Amino acid sequence: MEILTGDSITTCLSPLVHDLICNLGFELTEICDIDSIVTQNGEVRWKAITDRVSYAELGHSLDYRQSVQRLGPVCEAIHLHISSLSRAQFETQYSPWYQWTTSPELFLEIYDALESSQSAAISLSVMKLASCLERALGDVFLLIGNECPFLLRDLLASAELAHIFGHTVMDVLKVFIGSPCGLNLRNVLWHGFASPQDIPPKYCSALLLLTAGLGQLLKSYLHHTKVQLAHRPFVTLTNLEDVIVFPGVTDKVLSALETVMTKSSFVLKIMLPYWELAVSKFKSHRFADCTMLLLSQLEAGLRRVFATVNKCADRLLTAESTILYTTFDEILAKHMSDGSINQLPCFLGEPAMDFLWDLLSYQEGPRIRDRLSHGEINIREFPKAAAGQLLTFCLVLLLRCTEEDTLSEVKEEAAIQLLVSLAEGYRARCHPACQLQKQVLSCEKSLRMWPVLPLPEERCQEAGRSEGNSEACACNSLISKILCELCHYLPASACAINGLDGLPSEKWSQLLNELCNTRIPTLFCPKIVLEVLVVLRGISSQCQRASDQVIASLQLRHRQWVEHTLRSRQRQNYVRMLSSVGLLCPVLSLILLLLALELVSVHAVHGKGAQERQQYLRFLKLILQYTENLVAYTSREKNKWNETISLTHAVLLRIWTFSEKKQMLIHLTKNTNKVDIG
Repeated sequence: MEILTGDSITTCLSPLVHDLICNLGFELTEICDIDSIVTQNGEVRWKAITDRVSYAELGHSLDYRQSVQRLGPVCEAIHLHISSLSRAQFETQYSPWYQWTTSPELFLEIYDALESSQSAAISLSVMKLASCLERALGDVFLLIGNECPFLLRDLLASAELAHIFGHTVMDVLKVFIGSPCGLNLRNVLWHGFASPQDIPPKYCSALLLLTAGLGQLLKSYLHHTKVQLAHRPFVTLTNLEDVIVFPGVTDKVLSALETVMTKSSFVLKIMLPYWELAVSKFKSHRFADCTMLLLSQLEAGLRRVFATVNKCADRLLTAESTILYTTFDEILAKHMSDGSINQLPCFLGEPAMDFLWDLLSYQEGPRIRDRLSHGEINIREFPKAAAGQLLTFCLVLLLRCTEEDTLSEVKEEAAIQLLVSLAEGYRARCHPACQLQKQVLSCEKSLRMWPVLPLPEERCQEAGRSEGNSEACACNSLISKILCELCHYLPASACAINGLDGLPSEKWSQLLNELCNTRIPTLFCPKIVLEVLVVLRGISSQCQRASDQVIASLQLRHRQWVEHTLRSRQRQNYVRMLSSVGLLCPVLSLILLLLALELVSVHAVHGKGAQERQQYLRFLKLILQYTENLVAYTSREKNKWNETISLTHAVLLRIWTFSEKKQMLIHLTKNTNKVDIG
């Protein structure tokens, strides 16, 4: 595929955005006295800054362009001031005012980056500062607000922050990082639009000072209100272990990336310094820094491919404030904004798309871009594994976008071919369907513990009589009938099921493993499929809770039985428990089998009409209600073991009726004999 020529591209900022960031703030040549902006003790004189913010003649809406122009000389003065300070002077004068943030040590690093004059490092500093500032402002918001806005622009526009810091101060921040109408430094960097040369260092210096100034204002507010600022705890990356598919990054991989990045059309030449810095950061064990850079450049590279395969070269650039930016949301979507089919998924292939969705988008995935960009992760403890997976995946993508006869030696290396093979064989892990597969197997493992749990040596006659309960016998009969019906849809490798004892426990485990290893199409799942998955997962979760409760109760009561500490009523309840769990284990196993089979056929829900879909969802919700009631009845507080038998009989009747009418999804699959295990 011929990618847009990168050598001729000098910026990914559209003309208006480029002018706003790179030129407008340099038009006024007046010299500002730094003493009018900051005192000798480092106290920010906010009025000197807020007076530079301009507003439209009518109303109070910001005039962003004029504000950027008028703030330019102020930013220049701040930059010269910070540059004139030694590291020790900067630390003494300003470090105390960064303690209100979640990562006060970060600001000394930003000072070091400014001193180095390395443009890529300065851009990275702005990215880190923006995410740290957003997290800290969210903590401040919660001093008087309830639910912190997810988006930075909404946070900066909140009445809560305006009350604490003042409207004009928040307007200053909006000019720098809070609106696509302003400099919008956070977004143009995090979304990979700005090259290192596009970001004037003076804006980094200005944000450095403004953050200190916010700390000073906050101290005054806290002093007057007698409240304390509490930081929300950092979050961990969810299900990171699920997306670890590549081996650890070796020197060979790093060397290959350093070679490939200079040849691959995936990398714009103007962005190459970011790639070089990312590798350097990985080598120096700064894994969060490496990941931030790679994420922005992954988006920039994919945008470039997106623009090529969809023949829309203009989408490579930032849009104006009135037009949609081309970001990951659209790059990875099924349709483009005009409704046409996005060709990028076809070009990348399903495995690569699955990896990207797992890593970036699914709610139960790591969502590393969201976590990092919103300051939710402790960057000091960012896991090496996450950076390594992203770095390796980027290498594979870069290799995809190199000419066939280019870098043949690198491509033919066994270690590199292994990485390519692993990427091509990737299957989604964080999609709700895949998470359901995990849940089913986890619950099956829990149920396997039931038969080996210790039981009392004595068998009470009452327990024996309970086992002959007519309702329990009816349940056993229904389970056998339902299993016999389901056996027609099992994999060919599964032996025939005859009643409760037709499949040994090890075979049962093997069967569920086979079903849960079936590859389910996950990309761009329709709404109705996701609705079904929500209910199926709810059922699975309740089964797990019920199993955990039963195990805990059996262990406790057995210990009390042996120690002769059970009162008479508790002994009777224990006997009822033993009778009940003899039925519950096969029932829950049956439900897990139903879940696994319906999941394999979940896309068949499209074969149902609107009314049939609603009937099917009602059927699933009935099973969900049963499992919820089961959790309640088997809790230590209620101990309604006899009642569980009546509950179970009622739900088995409904399952049998629904199955007999061929209304489940397995009945709609094309292969009506056996489930195809992929």
